[in-house]
Amino acid sequence: MKVTSYKPEKILKTMNIEELREYCITKKGVTEGFPFDNTSLVLKVMNKIFAIIALDKHFVNLKCDPEYAIELREKYAQIIPGYHMNKQQWNSVYFAEGLSDDLIKKLVDDSYDLIVAKFTKKLKKEFDEL
Repeated sequence: MKVTSYKPEKILKTMNIEELREYCITKKGVTEGFPFDNTSLVLKVMNKIFAIIALDKHFVNLKCDPEYAIELREKYAQIIPGYHMNKQQWNSVYFAEGLSDDLIKKLVDDSYDLIVAKFTKKLKKEFDEL
């Protein structure tokens, strides 16, 4: 079943947006801002995006291994291909009933780690010196 949209019946039964933001900004090398509009909070590690929180739509876009992304989408209705992102490598994860805080944190960690793993040698050195 190919799902391209999700309309949550119950919002914010799991981690809320502020908790997610706080979790993200505690990570090494993370900055935040609103480069696109005033409702899309962008979180970057060393100036590379790893999360975009849609404040008005109650979801977060997270980078994901393509095979794992498919697995997650098949298992959870709250996880769909990334909104306005590369659909193979990004998921939109809704803050809705049925997703645990631990799963959301794991997906954030995975996204962060995927970005860090692709750093150039120069960027990796700067990151390690933080």
